[in-house]
Amino acid sequence: MDAHEALLRAAELLRDRAPAEASDARFLAMEAAWAGGDVAACLAALDCGGDAGGTERDFLDGLGAALTVRLGEARPALARVVARDGAEDDPRLLLRAGSAALVLGDTAAAARIHARALARARAEHRTALLPRVLEHLAYAELRAGRYSRAARTAREGLRAAEPVEQPNTAAHQHAVLALVASVTGDGPAVAEHAGLALGTARPHGLVQAATLAEWALARDELGRGLAAQAAARLVPLVRPGPRGGHFALRMLVVPCFVEAAVASGRTAEARSAAGEYAVWAAQGLDGPAPALLARCRALLAQGEEGEEAAYWFGEAVRRHEGCGNDFERARTLLAYGTWLRRRRRPGAAREPLRDALVTFERAAADGWADHARSELRATGGAVGGTADRTAWGLLTPQQQRIARFAARGATNREIADRLALSPRTVDHHLRGVFARLGIRSRVELPGVAGPDPRAPGQDGGTEAKGLVSSRARRSAGSS
Repeated sequence: MDAHEALLRAAELLRDRAPAEASDARFLAMEAAWAGGDVAACLAALDCGGDAGGTERDFLDGLGAALTVRLGEARPALARVVARDGAEDDPRLLLRAGSAALVLGDTAAAARIHARALARARAEHRTALLPRVLEHLAYAELRAGRYSRAARTAREGLRAAEPVEQPNTAAHQHAVLALVASVTGDGPAVAEHAGLALGTARPHGLVQAATLAEWALARDELGRGLAAQAAARLVPLVRPGPRGGHFALRMLVVPCFVEAAVASGRTAEARSAAGEYAVWAAQGLDGPAPALLARCRALLAQGEEGEEAAYWFGEAVRRHEGCGNDFERARTLLAYGTWLRRRRRPGAAREPLRDALVTFERAAADGWADHARSELRATGGAVGGTADRTAWGLLTPQQQRIARFAARGATNREIADRLALSPRTVDHHLRGVFARLGIRSRVELPGVAGPDPRAPGQDGGTEAKGLVSSRARRSAGSS
């Protein structure tokens, strides 16, 4: 149902004196308009509130004020909606409360409220509503920097959307998975999920999903050193107007654009975007914004006297404390360490680079960890290089499973079939495993792979037997 259809349905329901159903139709209209990046249609949906009261009235008034940049009026109304979430049991009203929290920049509350909405939708067997709730929750977890949770929710959302035929919701979940993959540095997964998101988003006018997917592709390019390509991709996303990125995401993309633009010589554009970002950051709508603004200023000051850049890098690191997004803090430390190394201060560069490397490794951000490892190596710092059994515990559960299969002699195709992955994704994970364990090939895996807690005795467990049986069946079929 698009925004226009939902508005017509709301009008019909109001004429039929069905206020609860009309309220939900209005919210559907607002959601559709929001996904399409159409502020005017969002306001039209909100204006159909009629004589709504309580939570509904505060939500309509608060969101309308926020969309027209009257934050002084928006904050108290939306705060009342968030404060009432504990008294609500209807998942539809909880969705409104979660959306209000996101607009206020309270991502932790948004994740908590949407998790409650999910629990209620499950308890009430709301099959048609479930994909929408999971879409909201995945995005809230993404904004809160809880990437593994966001990925789990998005995958569940994809499974829930298929039987009820909600392709637009599925496109948004693919976009979330693409962004998570851009954090972990899984290039093949970024390309796969972004492609699936854009395949639906572009023909359906889903500006929000398209913006998230393009941002993921750009962040992956930036992580691979393709700054000019990333900057070119991000330019439309940070541009205001109907041909720009989504109105609610535009400012969130700016720090990534500034980094890519500075690295590719587009300093004037980066400075202009950072100036606009500074105004937005002062409004307090995003927790990490002050730290990211300081990082932007540090990057812009790199070509000037060293004192200014050093000051802003220090401010960025300080402001990251308590923001709750370790990945962005690690990116700031990586930028700081890289700057120090290039100014021929290798001793000073090692501490932020080591801190960044450890954080990336804990987050399974393999591509970013490789970058930090390379910078640390350039300073003369130790980065490993010999087999390290203690590093096994730093691998993600998925990496450990893949490594165990490979240690038993399974091919990438066999592992992919067993774990429902693509062979390219298996190869990507194995390269990350090799780098983290300090080995060069799968031949060395048996000596460093940890035990499988699910495997009985030393026989390799049922999963290994399944791989052997699978291989035998294929051999028999081909003979």
